[in-house]
Amino acid sequence: MSTVKYNVCLIDDDKVYQFTSKMILEATQLTSKIITFFNGQEAIDFFLAPENQHIDILPDVIFLDINMPILNGWNFLELFDKIYYSLPKKILIYVVSSSVDDSDMERSKSFACVTDYVIKPINKEKYRLLLSVPG
Repeated sequence: MSTVKYNVCLIDDDKVYQFTSKMILEATQLTSKIITFFNGQEAIDFFLAPENQHIDILPDVIFLDINMPILNGWNFLELFDKIYYSLPKKILIYVVSSSVDDSDMERSKSFACVTDYVIKPINKEKYRLLLSVPG
């Protein structure tokens, strides 16, 4: 029996969080590739590059932090929302934050490309559940 493996993208400026998330995601055995960016601008540049507009290169799932330097999560979503429907595959986006502010949760729902809002930290079981959501 073969398990589906996903390309995952982590966009978060916290190096420790990125490292631990990558380790936990790998432990789920549901990932084939994990790409990481430390701010929204790095990620947008990746998504806009013509050489990355290939179904095998693009992630299936993005875990996006809100508070980052250079280009925060909200600004990333505003830009990503403009290219979302032109990408060759559907990408699930989870806004991931330690904020439990209702206004942040509501704001995330205003973006068509956002699947859900998830509160940090995320454990292995939660990552497994999030990755099992059909695309």
